[in-house]
Amino acid sequence: LNRHWISPQVFTGLHVPGSHRTYRPGASHARKSVAAAAESCLSQLAKMTTLSIDTGDLSVIQEYAETGLITDATTNPLFVSKAGLSGDPVYVAFVEDAIAYARKSASTEDDIVELAMDKLAVNLGVAISKLVPGYISTEVDPRLSFNKEETLRRARRIIALYEEAGIARSRVLIKLAATWEGIAAMKELEAEGITCNMTLVFGFAQAVAAAQYGAHLISPFPGRVLDFQKKLSGQDAWKPEEDPGVVAVRRMYAYYKRYGHDTICMPASWRPSRGAGYDLDEIEALAGVDRMTIPPGLLEQLAKGDYALERKLKPEDCAAECADNELFGGAMSEADFRLLMNEDACATEKTAEGLRAFISDTDKLEAGIREKLKAM
Repeated sequence: LNRHWISPQVFTGLHVPGSHRTYRPGASHARKSVAAAAESCLSQLAKMTTLSIDTGDLSVIQEYAETGLITDATTNPLFVSKAGLSGDPVYVAFVEDAIAYARKSASTEDDIVELAMDKLAVNLGVAISKLVPGYISTEVDPRLSFNKEETLRRARRIIALYEEAGIARSRVLIKLAATWEGIAAMKELEAEGITCNMTLVFGFAQAVAAAQYGAHLISPFPGRVLDFQKKLSGQDAWKPEEDPGVVAVRRMYAYYKRYGHDTICMPASWRPSRGAGYDLDEIEALAGVDRMTIPPGLLEQLAKGDYALERKLKPEDCAAECADNELFGGAMSEADFRLLMNEDACATEKTAEGLRAFISDTDKLEAGIREKLKAM
């Protein structure tokens, strides 16, 4: 492992009493690997698809950002929760700053905790913004995924917190679950110049509705679609191009290109189509898609690969192969959306499953902040 001495102030800009330097092990040899292999699979992929790193670990983000091949970073409630509860001095500084800020700006305990959670997510995002040149994604409390008005309030506050910290809204993607309420909130936010990343996309209806209502970006999860189909069919392995998750994402991408949607397709959450030992199957099968967000372990495998990587998705070719008619004349209604979701067991089950997981992480973070607040 690479090892780094990193001062908390490097990432936070905050003073951590009694801490002059913090020992943090790095997670990979990515920068050295890429430097040694200019035409690694990672460098080839970066030429055809814009790459984001899917982690909240600042040391790891820094290492990959220094390769010049990673431009963006995505976070989710799990990453924020892990950071908030880690005990690492860098992240402790984030938490203490967030609580102090909330205490000055809110009165009741519930309001303080809620604001502190938003401020903590922004503190992490601000630190990430110093490491990558492109987008940073911050998710609205997933417990609000069926409450449009509260989603709007919290999203606007997150943007205000970023702007207060000197980060332009143009660099921030507000992550919302692709429920109907999330899509409706996204429509209003996009009209205000707040760009959104619709996440937990598992079905065609979610992808189409998000684009029709103006989403800047969607994050479909091919690996979890594969998980669902494995369980349903009992089939353990697929050819990568026949992987149900790959097929689903390719269909979404092709629809966007045929019908002129500017919405970016950025798949996340990967699985091996052919089983253990083929971890990069889905990534390679979707090479050429607009963007990808990839966790550090898979980025490291790409950095070590030195074989030729073929571009599988090209806008013109995918537009030509799209076999779908334009849905609902380009304007899906709530009733249309709910009916299509009801008919799509994978989208319904996986969206619910994903929300339960993110909500569990958020509940843990809230409990940790409440405990910290009482101790201060």
